[in-house]
Amino acid sequence: MLSKAQVRFLKSAAHHLQPVVLIGANGITSGVDKELDLALNVHELIKVKLGNLDDDTQQTMIEHIKTIHSAECVQKIGHTAIFFRRNPEQPKVDLPKK
Repeated sequence: MLSKAQVRFLKSAAHHLQPVVLIGANGITSGVDKELDLALNVHELIKVKLGNLDDDTQQTMIEHIKTIHSAECVQKIGHTAIFFRRNPEQPKVDLPKK
């Protein structure tokens, strides 16, 4: 669980990032799951474009990513969500203390 200070830090760190995974009308497929896992391992902090879908569908996708990939949803704005998952072997993001 991220503290409020860590969430603020991650929001500012993600501000300049471009989405690395784009989810289209087909939703989250096995290929998308593989790309999400790879991107989270490599970058830890990623933006995901959720596509032009209704809010309920987007929320379902966010819950799927949080559950399946053990990622934290830092923020959702419009059709874009920011996710964070610590890579225990090679941490990239230096989070502030809680």
